[in-house]
Amino acid sequence: MHASADPAALDRGPRAIRPGAERTCAVTRQVRPVEELIRFVLAPTGEVVPDLKRKLPGRGLWLSASRSAVETAARRRVFAKGFKCNVQVPPDLADQIDALLRRSLVDALAMAGKAGQVVAGFTKVESALAAGQAVALIHAADGAPDGIRKLNALARSGDGAASCSRALPVVRFLSSTDLDLALGRTNVIHAALLEGAAGKTFLSRSQLLMQYRLADDSTADSNSTANEPHVEDGVATHRVTRLGPLNG
Repeated sequence: MHASADPAALDRGPRAIRPGAERTCAVTRQVRPVEELIRFVLAPTGEVVPDLKRKLPGRGLWLSASRSAVETAARRRVFAKGFKCNVQVPPDLADQIDALLRRSLVDALAMAGKAGQVVAGFTKVESALAAGQAVALIHAADGAPDGIRKLNALARSGDGAASCSRALPVVRFLSSTDLDLALGRTNVIHAALLEGAAGKTFLSRSQLLMQYRLADDSTADSNSTANEPHVEDGVATHRVTRLGPLNG
C-alpha cells in the first residue's frame, strides 16, 4: 500500500487506465485496484459525474466503491479539492451510483441469459442444482422465504451431483421486477447461473454492488475480491452469501 500518495491526484484520462492498475482513494488514501474503485469526472457544466465504465474523457478522481466514501467525499468537499475548482455535487450522488450499479447488474444478468447461462423457475433451478450445473443461485429480494429456504437447503445438501466443496454464491440484490426485465419473462423469483464468461461478469458486478452497500473501508481489502463474492450471512435481503456443505 502507498498510503503517502496524494489523495487528490487526478489520473491522466481513461487511456491511461490499464486492467489491474491501481489508484488512490481520495477519501481513505488507500491504494486499490481500479476494479474496487469508482472514477469520477467533471461534466462541462462543472457537475461531478460517476464514470463506472472508466471511459469518460477528462482527468478522473477515484473513490473506494462504498456509499460511505462517496458521502464522505461530498461532505468534506473532496471533489472540489481534488479537481481544484468549484464543482457541483448532486445531493443524491450516492443514490445515483447505487441505481447505476444495480442497472449494471441487471444488464449483466440479461447478457448471461442471452448467452444461455441462466435458468429460471423453481423446478429448473432445482434440476440445475441436482445436476451440479449451477455456479450461483439468484433469488428475488422480494421472494417468499419458503422457496428460498428450500433451494438454499438443496444447495447445501450432501446428496447427488449438487454436492461440492466449493461454496455456492447466492445473490439477492434484485427484485422480481428486475429479474423479469433482465430475463424477458414474468414472475421470476428464482434463477441459477451456469458456467460461462457472462456469468462471471454478473458475479463480479454483484460483488461491486455488495461492496458499495455493505463493506466498510477497513475490511474491504481483506475480505473481498473482484470475482469472489464475500460471505455476508444474515444481512437483510440485499446480500451475496455463500452456501457450503452442511458439514463444511
